[in-house]
Amino acid sequence: MLIGERRQHVLKLVDRDGRVLVSELSESLGISPITIRKDLDYLEQQGLVQRTHGGALAPHNSTLIDLSLKSKESQQSREKQAIAEAAASLVQEGQCILLDSGTTTTAVARALRRFRHLTIVTNAMNIAAELSDTDFDIIVVGGNLRKNSLSLVGPLAEDALRQIQADILFLGVDGFDVKTGVMTPSLLEARANRVMVAASRRVIPVFDSTKFERRSLALIIPPSGVHTVITDKNAPKDQVDALRAAGIEVILA
Repeated sequence: MLIGERRQHVLKLVDRDGRVLVSELSESLGISPITIRKDLDYLEQQGLVQRTHGGALAPHNSTLIDLSLKSKESQQSREKQAIAEAAASLVQEGQCILLDSGTTTTAVARALRRFRHLTIVTNAMNIAAELSDTDFDIIVVGGNLRKNSLSLVGPLAEDALRQIQADILFLGVDGFDVKTGVMTPSLLEARANRVMVAASRRVIPVFDSTKFERRSLALIIPPSGVHTVITDKNAPKDQVDALRAAGIEVILA
């Protein structure tokens, strides 16, 4: 394994588990503890981990790592399912639903199978495939493929989205700060998301509670652009109170 590959592997473990131990990494990778410590020191210098005695933790308030869908799908799976069911309860037959890419929005797509007549607009190829055996009208925007998220972005995607008027947008979130807003690691994804927001009557970020107080590279929209937030019951009370005080509906699934 090359140095860059090894460090990326470490980052994925940190994002998945919240921490790594030098002893476990040394054993699983067959590399000396000294080398692992140097890797962790380097990653800390880049602001990607927080060094602790014997290992490292995920950095506070950071989601700069752009992980693949596969690496995210097992994280907070129960919470995502509960969030998806709550999201589906807000939908009515015959509506046009805009689905952003992500593992939580994919769970929402599966929950929407209870309906018979919906129009689904998405930039996520996996969501289109997930619903391909339904009777829904499915519109997939064009664009450049982001392989990590299986989403289509860029000018073609943005132009197509400008032609849409959706009833509800379910928006995936990599980071949510009650003062700053909704964030993602990708600038191109953020651009497409902003067009989705403009095309939708109701904007609903869907995300598990671990995304609170976490920042990422690109801002999608400030909190003022959000109508409803759906998250899980472990959401920090002060964050929920701050959102409600700002006039944003919060649903705890």
